[in-house]
Amino acid sequence: MDESANAEQPQPSVRLGVLLADPALGLTQLAGPPAEDRTVGTVGTTELEDPTPYLVGGELLLTSGVRLPDDADGIDTYVRRVVAAGVVALGFGVAPVHEEVPPDLARACDRHGLPLLRLPPATPFVAVGRAAYAAIAEVRNRELREISRAQSALASAAARPDALRSVLGQLAAHTGAWSVLYDAQGAELLSAGRHPASPHLLRDLAVRTLRRAGGPRAAATHDPDRGIHLTVHTLPAGPDRTTGTTLALGQAAGTPPTTVHRQVTGTATVLLSLLTSPRHALSTDPHSVGALVRLMLGATPAEVAPALLPGDGSAAGGHWTVVHGRRPDGTPVAADPAQLAALSGLLGTPYVHIDGPALTALVPGVPDRAAELGWVLGYSAPATADDLPHAAAQAERALRRALATGTPSAVHTTDPLTLQALVAPADARQLARTRFAPLDRAGPPGAPVLLDTLRTWLTLHGSWDRTAALLGVHRNTVRHRLARVADLLDADLQDPGTRMELWFALQWLPDEAAHDRP
Repeated sequence: MDESANAEQPQPSVRLGVLLADPALGLTQLAGPPAEDRTVGTVGTTELEDPTPYLVGGELLLTSGVRLPDDADGIDTYVRRVVAAGVVALGFGVAPVHEEVPPDLARACDRHGLPLLRLPPATPFVAVGRAAYAAIAEVRNRELREISRAQSALASAAARPDALRSVLGQLAAHTGAWSVLYDAQGAELLSAGRHPASPHLLRDLAVRTLRRAGGPRAAATHDPDRGIHLTVHTLPAGPDRTTGTTLALGQAAGTPPTTVHRQVTGTATVLLSLLTSPRHALSTDPHSVGALVRLMLGATPAEVAPALLPGDGSAAGGHWTVVHGRRPDGTPVAADPAQLAALSGLLGTPYVHIDGPALTALVPGVPDRAAELGWVLGYSAPATADDLPHAAAQAERALRRALATGTPSAVHTTDPLTLQALVAPADARQLARTRFAPLDRAGPPGAPVLLDTLRTWLTLHGSWDRTAALLGVHRNTVRHRLARVADLLDADLQDPGTRMELWFALQWLPDEAAHDRP
């Protein structure tokens, strides 16, 4: 089993069979292995006796044989050299130099496993290049559409009450891989997708990766005997994560991850990190520690509650919601940091206590209703600090009702609760408008063009050349536009955190702003 870190992402390419099937080109294969297993990344033309110093690999190499050796040994050396340089196929244009493809060339290509294509006299070399690049662009466009659909589905899943399970479900659906969330000891917290035959292989890789992780890390391995591809990504420890414990996202699939799969997994990793990172830590928050000290010295809950509320407490309205939870099977759960982090992210509060098969939480204001990690939850109505004992009784009654009815959660109120996203939609749209408002001062080519360039550049992992190709402009134009964006937004586009912030802001940007055109 070969284990390695992140594999280099493949460049956009097109299958050689696509070009052979194009009737406008009239290509025919004369020798070599079947073309379907070859992919073309670029098309090159040469009449050199030894073109290898100018090759990078992945080429469909075109020649009319102007300086092709006359003897069989010379032709064999020529073919052996281009194969060693990574050429995926050789295209030979007949007439005016050669009336037909030399038989010695066909035999050499068969001998060295190089597909040999015949270009008829009516097919110019430039037509083959144009067809290849058009096909590559179409492949990339399909990939971008697939990535966009998957990222939209992941964002919607992250806004659900069962966000962690929903995100893993969407990740499994869009990558075809069994997706599982592990804690630092390798215990499976959640999973989605088709269960593999040997799940312990993924767990072992996750444990090894977590033990080596000093920060965000990834590992990949392939077991050819079982035909399984494994990848593990440790979740980045954000500023809110207050312990050394890290979670890991593992994936097991029957095929290697594609460019689309890597992009989708990257988005899911960010979302899972956000969903499992507590917003505060009681042990390190001086306000919370001070409140605890004051309680132990005789202060009332009403006196210390303001210190526990976010900011000045106005967002919560001075109210709290009590949450009681229980494992339906009655199994006790260790209060480890991974469980606490996941529950804190789901409930939106650091004030979570696990006691065997039961949990209790205090949530500022009115929380999103959540049920995950095998818990059934009961919510009280919002209450002031003085009324928390009464709210605790409400939560316990709601929990009993949820357990009796077999529902994941219940709330003590006759009024329906609104299921909000992790970030309220109105707040998210306002944040996006505010973040990109400086672009309104950009002048030509205007904010919509700058936003489109930024979105494309972020989608393509900061590649200037690929962004320029997709937008149909010069790479210097892309650099100039993004420099203007960075200047207006006062943002360092080379910083990963800034890129992530801008990417999410772009997703939240209202349609009328994102798609407006001058």
